Amino acid sequence: MRDDSGPIFKSVTDKGALEEGLVFAPKFDEDGLIPAIVSDHASGEVLMFAWMNAKALAKTLETRCAYFWSRSRRKLWKKGEESGNVLRVKEMRTDCDQDVLWLRVKVEGSGVACHTKRRSCFYRGVEVQSSDVTASKLRFIED
Repeated sequence: MRDDSGPIFKSVTDKGALEEGLVFAPKFDEDGLIPAIVSDHASGEVLMFAWMNAKALAKTLETRCAYFWSRSRRKLWKKGEESGNVLRVKEMRTDCDQDVLWLRVKVEGSGVACHTKRRSCFYRGVEVQSSDVTASKLRFIED
């Protein structure tokens, strides 16, 4: 799954520099991926979660459109390239140890981020029925 042909991002090993410094040094996992949480820039609503490799991250930074790495298809993909629901990146943040990304986006097209044609991929809630976790059920959340 690893794609070593992508851009090389800086590496910072000093914890203080990583947490407080100004160098963007994303920490990819052993598969060369970093998780990306995507939310609406205006409302803050969480829209989706996906993985990025170095190429996807570089392309996103270059174009300001969200690109991801599809683990199932094993290829780079631009969100919305088929549906028209492109994610325009308004802001990108990383967490304290730079191993997660948060993209705040404006959804173009019909305004849906999920391939099911829903606004968000998080359209079901988990209802815990009892202390028996196997009894938990899903319910659909209406927007």
